This record gives sequence, structure tokens and C-alpha cells, in this order.
Amino acid sequence: MRRAVYPGSFDPPTMGHIDIIARAARLFDELIVAVAINSEKRPLFSLQERVEMLQECCRALPNVRVVPLQGLLARFAQEVGACAIVRGLRAVSDFEYEFQMASMNRQLAPEVDTCFLMTHQQYAFLSSSIVKEVARLGGDVSQLVSPNVLARLQQKFATHLAGAPPKGTNPEEDS
Repeated sequence: MRRAVYPGSFDPPTMGHIDIIARAARLFDELIVAVAINSEKRPLFSLQERVEMLQECCRALPNVRVVPLQGLLARFAQEVGACAIVRGLRAVSDFEYEFQMASMNRQLAPEVDTCFLMTHQQYAFLSSSIVKEVARLGGDVSQLVSPNVLARLQQKFATHLAGAPPKGTNPEEDS
């Protein structure tokens, strides 16, 4: 069985992510979407919320499994018996960072290849950060995320639009 891992923070998952997932699911017998914690970012959604959103987004893809990822991606790929790590590229500017990460993963897990998929042109500009910012400011992101993600974004930012900070982004709530 050819198994691959598609890692990311997916905060929130966008149509660009879903496009890569659907295309990678056609290339591999099983695709594991690994939802990671990025210590350099302050997430809008909890790890569990991101896993749940992606599970709903991927419900129609029977060979896709969504799991939380904590720890080294290369080690996780080895543990699940993956032959590849899937990464999406939006532009040439993504390649330098992804090349460095692929090289490190190759060092840690030589038997696991990295497979780069170019995003469709319609999603080349899209990032989770852009989606969050547009949603935070009350803009329409309905074409950029799935309906379940849109509902969660609207829920997070409903109080913000009324004058309070978005749910989950108040540092005092984290204490």
C-alpha cells in the first residue's frame, strides 16, 4: 500500500488545502492529513477544531484519514509507513522553504520522499493567514473555505465584529 502524509497547521483549512488533499488522494492508496502544532504561530483554532474541520471536509474521500501530529514529521512518516510527504506549492517563493524542509526530512528519514504538488492557479494567492485576516475584517471568504470552515470562522469572529476580540485569541483566556 502506498501511503503518504500531508502535514500542515491548517488554521483554518482553505480550498487550496482541500484541492491538494483531493489530488494527493488520487495518487496514493492512503493519505494521512497530519494536523500539526506550529510553535511559531498563535492558532485561531485549537488542534482539535482543526482536525474536526478537516475530517468534515474530507468525508467524501474514503482513503483520507485526518490525525493530529505532535513531534517530528519525518518520525511520524516512518511510524505510519509512509513512502512520501506531500507538500503544496503556490509559487516559486514557497519552494526555497519547502526544499529546506524536504532536505531535512530526507536526512531524518531517507526512505520517505517528498512530493510537491502545484496548487491550481485559482488558489495561488490563498493562505490561511489571508483568510483569517479577511474574515476578521468582515470580508467574504465563502469562496475560499468550505461551508463548515466558514461557519466556524463566522462563529470565531462574530463577537469580534461586535467589538470584542475573537474567541480563542485573547491572551487572558489562555491563562
